[in-house]
Amino acid sequence: MNRSARLHLESATIGYDRRIISEDLSVAVPDQSFTVVVGPNACGKSTLLRSLSRLLKPSAGQVVLDGADIRTYKTKEVARQIGLLPQTSIAPEGITVADLVARGRYPYQGFIRQWTETDEQAVAQAMARTAVTDLSGRLVDELSGGQRQRVWVAMALAQDTGIMLLDEPTTFLDITHQIELMELFVDLHEAGHTLVAVLHDLNQAARYGTHLIAMKDGQVVAEGAPEQVVTAELVEEVFGLRCLVVPDPVAGSPQVVPLGRERSRLRPRERQL
Repeated sequence: MNRSARLHLESATIGYDRRIISEDLSVAVPDQSFTVVVGPNACGKSTLLRSLSRLLKPSAGQVVLDGADIRTYKTKEVARQIGLLPQTSIAPEGITVADLVARGRYPYQGFIRQWTETDEQAVAQAMARTAVTDLSGRLVDELSGGQRQRVWVAMALAQDTGIMLLDEPTTFLDITHQIELMELFVDLHEAGHTLVAVLHDLNQAARYGTHLIAMKDGQVVAEGAPEQVVTAELVEEVFGLRCLVVPDPVAGSPQVVPLGRERSRLRPRERQL
């Protein structure tokens, strides 16, 4: 594990109440990478993200941010360094899109520093990049699931952190908005941000991620570049899915093709003829 990485987990035991999800877990997030965490349901992906964001305190071990235990930082100090898009988010009742996105600027406010033109520009840019500007005056409660998800992403962007943690960011989005959002994340990565995302779509993970972490039963099974991690053997080991792994015809990244039961493409009447 690379202990020089800005954000890493050292020998941590993490879980909820008395239920342990992972023991002696060590994970380093490569600086300026687009890291994607993959694995079956309930394997510990979201728990890992919550621990890295300081929402979940390890019962053993520690999360290290810039060389220090993350628990030694004040809340606003962490929020200026790490942005989090949680798996489920609930907006305050009666809040507009613009007001919710503006909450991303909270870590920069204080008794001395109040709302500035920089804050205004950050909010406007975040809404433009997620295509929600036209929704700015709408109530969040009135939006579709996909629209709400884009608004939450806009709030995370407005926070303007060097590290962004994204827990299933494409939830509720149709395929067009999924791709637009993934392309936006690539732009952020190329601009120098460090991103960590939990994704269920292996092909999107392999196409857009620069570093993959595969988890099973609370432990890291494999990590590295997509072509090192996404193999037919690993997909079957981690997900129990028999598949072929072929090059993506556009990006050249590994693409998973499931091997289900062989089915004829002929309709029943055509088979009889």
